[in-house]
Amino acid sequence: MRFKEIVYQETSKIPKGRVATYSYIARKAGLPRAVRAVGNIMNNNPFPGTGKGKVPCHRVVRSDRSPGGFASGTEKKVRLLRKEGIVFDKNRIQERFFL
Repeated sequence: MRFKEIVYQETSKIPKGRVATYSYIARKAGLPRAVRAVGNIMNNNPFPGTGKGKVPCHRVVRSDRSPGGFASGTEKKVRLLRKEGIVFDKNRIQERFFL
């Protein structure tokens, strides 16, 4: 299986109301130093959203607990995360929501 497919597979495992870091996904995909590659893969996600067959790329965030980028804009990413119950403190996601 190619790295990109593994990244999508691992991202699809992030449950609603939880987040994972780009570095977490890189480690789970077998290339712990490929953090930037994970970000690029998320930016080009052809299956955004939630539900069967979708890849919830909005649930992948930065290690500093900030939301990070999003193809539809960071504000939309924050709205989606808040809608799923994620709580922020001063633009940082509370640690209890991380895998």
